[in-house]
Amino acid sequence: MAAALGWGALAASSLVIGVWLAFVRSWSPVLIGLVLAFGAGALISAVSLELTQDALALGSGAAVATGLALGALTYYGADGALARRDKAAGKGGGGSGTSLALGSFLDGVPEQAVLGIGLAGGEPVSVALLVAIFVSNLPEGIGAGTDMQAGGMARGKIFRIFLVVGLVCTLSSVAGFAIADNVSGDFQAAVNGFAAGALLVMLIDSMIPEAREKGLRRAGLVAVVGFAVATALSTV
Repeated sequence: MAAALGWGALAASSLVIGVWLAFVRSWSPVLIGLVLAFGAGALISAVSLELTQDALALGSGAAVATGLALGALTYYGADGALARRDKAAGKGGGGSGTSLALGSFLDGVPEQAVLGIGLAGGEPVSVALLVAIFVSNLPEGIGAGTDMQAGGMARGKIFRIFLVVGLVCTLSSVAGFAIADNVSGDFQAAVNGFAAGALLVMLIDSMIPEAREKGLRRAGLVAVVGFAVATALSTV
């Protein structure tokens, strides 16, 4: 249990570190766009080579498809509800920054639950996987923190939001460890699929459009670099 707590906290801390980096220096729109592009490429690799591939190895295609659909619909519905709430209140709410924070939450919780389940089963923690999580989470934290601050949200509130996200993700690792003996391969596959579905909708709706808008034509090239780095790490 202590191992699940420690590794879960280490993985989740990357989001908080990303938000802290957003505050310690100024980030030009172009630089934010390129950071997001790198993160988008890394996340595409994670969806393809980690979440979906592992899910198919753990359970049936039907379980993976169910998880994908639930993750996609959950993100779509929650993001739409946040947008409607902010519009009704006359607030910007941080725009795509809030969407990135939501994506981090809906991806991090199931992903780290699977990490805890794996630890309970005696699987070794992959250093490469942890590095890959950092590679994808840091740009999300930087981009979300910068956008939410630009939307008028106080730094303290932004930091508290990501601390809560990090805490819940950490506890998800512990929860995964605790229930490991009672879950099937199909359940684990669906959990991975849920994370992948939420990520894919977030990438298309928020992260990639902002990366292209701010990073301009270089965004595509930087996204390939992010994909290549994450893919290389997944094979270590």
